Amino acid sequence: MAKERVSKIFKQGILNENPVLVQILGICSALAVTNLMMNSLIMGLALTFVTGISSFTISVIRQFTPKHVRMIIQVLIIAAYVIIVDIFLKAYMPEMSKALGPYVGLIITNCIIMGRAEAYAQVNPPIPSLWDGIAAGLGYTFVLLAIAFVRELMGFGTIFGMPVLGEWWTPWTIMVMPPAAFFLLAILIWVLNSKREGEVTK
Repeated sequence: MAKERVSKIFKQGILNENPVLVQILGICSALAVTNLMMNSLIMGLALTFVTGISSFTISVIRQFTPKHVRMIIQVLIIAAYVIIVDIFLKAYMPEMSKALGPYVGLIITNCIIMGRAEAYAQVNPPIPSLWDGIAAGLGYTFVLLAIAFVRELMGFGTIFGMPVLGEWWTPWTIMVMPPAAFFLLAILIWVLNSKREGEVTK
């Protein structure tokens, strides 16, 4: 697979067609787990793994999948990988599993995964589908970390749990509450759209 094609896939997934900022998918978990950067990182990596491997698997069997049960099979594949992630977190990262709560299980219903399966994996070869899924997951992770960076820094004065601002900083309580995520996500979408409109104008 040509490097140019891989580069284009990643550029599309992370920037041009970012699943959260452009397609407005996966909003619930993006808003729910972004009060801490570590939570956001683990959630993003979990979704990246599931999206990439699910897209790969769906692409491998796409020619053997009956059209009338296609969606059911896709959901079963996605659910199987989500269960693997959930078991892994409970076994090796129990505290993180508790912190993320039901949102790991809800990866199954995340529109990003099904969206990439239907839009790309169902009509493309396995390896490009794998890269496409990973790119979409990384685009999602990027947004989560960007929001979590501001929320954790201003809400707790820390980054990945490490003190950064010191005792002089007065934590902004609003930043650790759900409304902060709405405002920050809206700002990110506004900045991205403004940049894209500016490029079109030029």
